[in-house]
Amino acid sequence: MAPTQRGRSLAKDAFPPMFRKLKTSTYTDNMRPGVSSSHCIRTLSWNSTGGFIATGSADRTLRIWNPERPNVKNSTELRTPVPSVPKLRPGDPSPPQVGLERVAFHPINENELASCSTEGMVRFWDIRSKAIVGEVRVGAGTPRSKDDKDESPFTLAWCPDGTSVVAGRKDNRLVAIDRAAMRVAFEHREPLQTNQCVFDWAGSHLYTTNGDGYIKVLRYPEMSTALSLNAHTASCYAVAYSPSGEYVAAGGGDALVSLWDTQEWICVRTLDLTTSAVKSIDFSFDGSFICAGAEDREEKKLNVAHVESGEVVHSVDLGAPAVQVAWHPSRYVLAYSADAQGLKIIGGLS
Repeated sequence: MAPTQRGRSLAKDAFPPMFRKLKTSTYTDNMRPGVSSSHCIRTLSWNSTGGFIATGSADRTLRIWNPERPNVKNSTELRTPVPSVPKLRPGDPSPPQVGLERVAFHPINENELASCSTEGMVRFWDIRSKAIVGEVRVGAGTPRSKDDKDESPFTLAWCPDGTSVVAGRKDNRLVAIDRAAMRVAFEHREPLQTNQCVFDWAGSHLYTTNGDGYIKVLRYPEMSTALSLNAHTASCYAVAYSPSGEYVAAGGGDALVSLWDTQEWICVRTLDLTTSAVKSIDFSFDGSFICAGAEDREEKKLNVAHVESGEVVHSVDLGAPAVQVAWHPSRYVLAYSADAQGLKIIGGLS
């Protein structure tokens, strides 16, 4: 998909007939039956122009796709290094398997991608040369024994100007990385594990979600608490900031998406988009529509809601749960994960 101009926004009633006409394309790099669950997509990210989309799997498969060319031969695989393993003595536990946790394209540079994996590394890639241009250790990684802390990073959030990226570790620490210096700028400890985080468009506040159901707003880079919002009755997993900055959306274990006004800091509405815990949320490029991903095993649907009314305006029947969802940055094109079926994009082929 070549970089395109920003699409035209549609009204609530005009969106469904347009979106219904779009074809769904499938992008898979493994056609064998019985694909291991570790090969299923667990993270995806569009680049800033929408010309490429990255997918990552727990088995370290990191692939860059051109949405206009679904054949795997036209994709690019970035090979995550396998860490060296010290020689084991009899009785030593086997080292944990290294898995890819998160990918996130640079907010400005369309050819730079960040990834984090369970051995404690954050890597920066140039997708043109397929090379690692820098890497920063942010923790010791997955523990080898029950007595060790789990310092593996599993969330990533770029500051909008691209100067820093924040990695969230499983031991409740947020680690800020200076992109130019390729080093850790500082670490910040939270009382609970941060499940996901996102910056506002000014880069002055970081919105985090955690296990107590709250959205916590941290001043950046001071990391002092500006606000705490009691958003959900169960763990809060996902968070998204609207393109206009008017709303913050959060998804929880109660299978609801809450929508918060960023001026008054009140919950303006809750959206019933899934039947199980919400694991991902994203706004369309114009902020008019919103979608959520979940591990729904019974009612396999992908619901798109109109933000201002809260009304579900379109539903997509699925063959497999769509845990990860991501809208194209400038068009009504929607990507989602589909277990062993790989990546699917509604409107991917123009």
